[in-house]
Amino acid sequence: MPPTPAPAESTVLHRLTTDGVSWITLNRPEAMNAVTWEQRERVIALLAEASADPAVRAVVLTATGRGFCAGADLRGAPAQARERVPGDVARTIRLGAQRLIAAVLDCEKPVIAAVNGTAAGIGAHLAFACDLVLAADTATFIEVFVRRGLVPDGGGAYLLPRLVGPQRAKELMFFGDALSAADAERTGLVNRTVPADELAGLAAAWAGRLASGPTRSLALTKQLVNASLDSDRATAFAAEAAAQEINMTTRDAGEGVTSFVERRTPEYRGY
Repeated sequence: MPPTPAPAESTVLHRLTTDGVSWITLNRPEAMNAVTWEQRERVIALLAEASADPAVRAVVLTATGRGFCAGADLRGAPAQARERVPGDVARTIRLGAQRLIAAVLDCEKPVIAAVNGTAAGIGAHLAFACDLVLAADTATFIEVFVRRGLVPDGGGAYLLPRLVGPQRAKELMFFGDALSAADAERTGLVNRTVPADELAGLAAAWAGRLASGPTRSLALTKQLVNASLDSDRATAFAAEAAAQEINMTTRDAGEGVTSFVERRTPEYRGY
């Protein structure tokens, strides 16, 4: 008999710090954190909880061991009750990899990826979907799909052209070559590359800054930026005006203006 899979609570660690940062840590180092069905569902749930919980004001997504996420591990998926028919694969992708990436993009709190090691396939897309990407200098990013004769999933063909342009995205996806953290930073896929032993500290520092900021303003800004490349100017301008209208009802917007007038540091509370 195959071994019983570990509970998701042990393979996706979670802690909420006193400054409001939700740390989500993939914890299957023996498998380079190839993500299972159970892990995927737990990460999606934790991101949804972060959106709804006022105590959470920023999220860090990271992993243990040498791998950030080596792709999807389908061995833990629920058994299929019947022979596969047309439509099943598309449905699996929509309800699986695409839901995971959408959960990051749609999270109402800023999400930082702290990429500690190899990010391949859906693992690379999981990092690229985050709002900010930090990487250890030993990390690599691999569009591994072409090596297996597969089409990229998890929103890769949506994310990469928006981050590096279509020509560079095609190069990465057509060849499947490993991209070093330094090269990923140069091409705009990574915000900062640091020595591996400094990664957690930098992630904590950036997350702390975000957690002390105007949370609803950041959420609305994230929404505007994510939608910008899919919008014409009129739609983008209308969305911006609506976001401004909503934001000006928040306590933090009032505090920002008042603190400016009073020449003091603002104290944002996240609402």
